[in-house]
Amino acid sequence: MSSSLAEGLSVQDVSRSLQRFGLADYLVFCGMLLVCIGIGILFGWKDHTKHARRQSLRRGSEALDYLVGGRRMKIFPVAMSLVASFISGIALMGASTETYLYGMQFAYIFLGIIAMGIAMYFIFLPVFQGLQITSVYEYLQMRFDRRIRLLGSVLFTVATLLHLPIVIFVPALAFNQVSGVNVHFITSIVCTVCIFYTGVGGIKAVVWTDVVQTVVMVGALILIVIKGTADIGGLGVLIERNLASGRIEPPNFNLDPTERTTIWAIFFGGGSFWIAKNSIHQMMIQRYLSLPSLADARKALILFTIGMICLMMTCFYNGLLIYATFHDCDPLTTKLAKEKDQLLPILVMKVFGDYPGMAGLFISGIFSASLSSLSTGLNSLAAVVLEDFVKPFLGFDLTERQTRYLMRGTVLLFGVIAVALVMVVEKLGTVLQLSMSLVPISLGPLLGVFLMGMLLPWINAKSALAGTCTGLLTMSYIVIRAQISIAMKEISHPIKPLSVAGCTYAFTNITKPLDETNHIPTEKSIHHVSFLFYTLIGVFSTCVSGIIYSFIFGQQNISEMDPLLVAPFLRSAVFPKRPTPITAVVHSFEKIDTKL
Repeated sequence: MSSSLAEGLSVQDVSRSLQRFGLADYLVFCGMLLVCIGIGILFGWKDHTKHARRQSLRRGSEALDYLVGGRRMKIFPVAMSLVASFISGIALMGASTETYLYGMQFAYIFLGIIAMGIAMYFIFLPVFQGLQITSVYEYLQMRFDRRIRLLGSVLFTVATLLHLPIVIFVPALAFNQVSGVNVHFITSIVCTVCIFYTGVGGIKAVVWTDVVQTVVMVGALILIVIKGTADIGGLGVLIERNLASGRIEPPNFNLDPTERTTIWAIFFGGGSFWIAKNSIHQMMIQRYLSLPSLADARKALILFTIGMICLMMTCFYNGLLIYATFHDCDPLTTKLAKEKDQLLPILVMKVFGDYPGMAGLFISGIFSASLSSLSTGLNSLAAVVLEDFVKPFLGFDLTERQTRYLMRGTVLLFGVIAVALVMVVEKLGTVLQLSMSLVPISLGPLLGVFLMGMLLPWINAKSALAGTCTGLLTMSYIVIRAQISIAMKEISHPIKPLSVAGCTYAFTNITKPLDETNHIPTEKSIHHVSFLFYTLIGVFSTCVSGIIYSFIFGQQNISEMDPLLVAPFLRSAVFPKRPTPITAVVHSFEKIDTKL
């Protein structure tokens, strides 16, 4: 690669000129953190005062308030919290990087988001809300047995611990790009703040900090879109440049499953990933369970689905904006961006670098998205540890104080582990693909066992357990083998054209930062499929093997099952008319008691 010389500037000079994180930026950023701390202290104090006044409450009220807000949360803040938790810095920066490198194919994921909304509306929310549980993995014990509940809880814990370090690392990259501050230093500071307000304030602090963080995040994105588009000459210029490079393109209907992004991979594979990440994931369901009724949960789901589609499209638009801005001087080739996921911060500094506080607002938005995911993950882990790992194995009830210390201790422990794992994540590749590649190892089989429980009532516990283990082994082989192939350059995918013809600074680059050719293996195997199919393969291998095992281990006696454990639209067909099950009566009294 040749060098480009103009005006005596080097890539180091340009990089330093983009690191203009001044006093106003630090004040904006620190202000966001202080607001989060204040919200945590406020709700921690309010809950402590309430419990001190209501000594007559039954045991478990501490956990009920801390984990699901006493099931009295409001629809709009919960919906905003759901959006903030799911979008994270991975989507904010990863989606932009995806569009810049590979084009708009992944933007058709909105079809998968709609499929997720439909599945949750008709299958998952009615079951979970009807059972009034705190941990979604309680369902697995009700439907199957304790072993599968424990397996599900372990899989969730592993998946969350794989996900949270990526969530933390992404905003640290952005902060490093605009300020030069060490990645590990800033992750330690910010995560300490997050652990504090999550541990002190519980789900109420998580939800209301998410509301604040969503406002900051959306505000930052809107400003980037407006000012960035104006700077390049308007929307017409953006469309023209991206059309010319092939980034704006119709859906790819290729039936080859090894193609990186096709409409089939996005809808069926990406849709499965979205369903798993929302429908059976403790981080998300715990917020729906904090609402008083199924109707409220469905309203929050509709708001969440619309909000996610709008936000994701904004992130993809920013990817097009990055290319339109740097169409003739690629920051990756010149090493102006040291990591692929630092492209959006570079755009922000180019657009807003001369405006005091604007870079701080952007970084606050990126960190807000990630803090919401981290705080929700830690709060959910506390719920799983208490409800699935501790209570089922104790021969006595925990006191209020023991419950309080256990939940807050869990938040602290897993927060420290997540920060430590950042050192592993920074050695890996593009965060969006990484997140959607590693997490399905456990997420796919988990979705499979829940679907067996809700849609296949004849599957018994032995068949479900054997099917889940088969799905886990299948996914472990496929994902790990694929990551090895990617590391060994056996699998790579073509990127859209990049240029350095218009660079106005000097740079030295020996090799291209990314392969621009697709190394197609002579013999394709299952691990060559698109990463988007991973979750779907996990679901399919789990359910199909579970059905096969049911012929070996026998079938569930449906007459002994509670109809509430099955999807509503199957109940009338599967179960004969009979008196209301005792669980429904118990839960109706629990709802009345909760409202009182």
